[in-house]
Amino acid sequence: MKAIIKTLLIVASSVTILNCSSQKQEPFEPKEIYKSKDLIITQIAENSFEHTSFKQTNDFGNVPCNGLIVRDDDEVIIFDTPTNDKNSEELIKWIKEKLHCKINAIIPTHFHDDSAGGLKAFDDNNIPSYAYSKTIELAKENKFVVPKNSFSDSLILKVGDEKIIARFFGEGHTKDNVVGYFPSENIIFGGCLIKESEAGKGYLGDANVAAWSGTVEKVKKAYPDVKIVIPGHGEIGDQKILDYTIQLFKNP
Repeated sequence: MKAIIKTLLIVASSVTILNCSSQKQEPFEPKEIYKSKDLIITQIAENSFEHTSFKQTNDFGNVPCNGLIVRDDDEVIIFDTPTNDKNSEELIKWIKEKLHCKINAIIPTHFHDDSAGGLKAFDDNNIPSYAYSKTIELAKENKFVVPKNSFSDSLILKVGDEKIIARFFGEGHTKDNVVGYFPSENIIFGGCLIKESEAGKGYLGDANVAAWSGTVEKVKKAYPDVKIVIPGHGEIGDQKILDYTIQLFKNP
């Protein structure tokens, strides 16, 4: 009788372990957790959130513009500001009041206003800003708000016990576009260097079209196992949107 009970306990324990394992393997389902007229926040992984604001343009209409928030413990780092100071204040308030986190840094991935248009709001809240040296140079040339801290080629910052990497792989959408990476959840924020599936080429006024595909090929090689890729505009994807962007600009 004892042997039977022992066997049943082993079976029950094995089933529990299998159930727990299968739960851990289930993919995270993105969910919209905040929405106002000007700002949408979507949780895309346990500790990663996409923020989306909007820019009215003459050529492309009211364009959704993405950024990334990554978290560990009670700290966050943000890639790209919302499109203006008002929307950025709204995002900062949400992070403080709902996530209860300290914002360690804001990192614009290039100098355009869909990446750095709300930088003054971060300055006003004493949040450190970091940008590639070329981004700072272009911001100064265009008389935009200038990020406070410069880096050459790549930057690593701590967020809680984790880290983020911002890295310049080459020209494409602009001469200064960098890519953000959150190793903890294997997420790339590609900014405007990366296109959503089926997107057109978009604004090319500051682009190096001939270099674009080669730059994205370098990104793909650096992060071969990436799970989530966030473009500057439109729907999140995976490695397929890296491939799509490469092909889109393959024959400029």
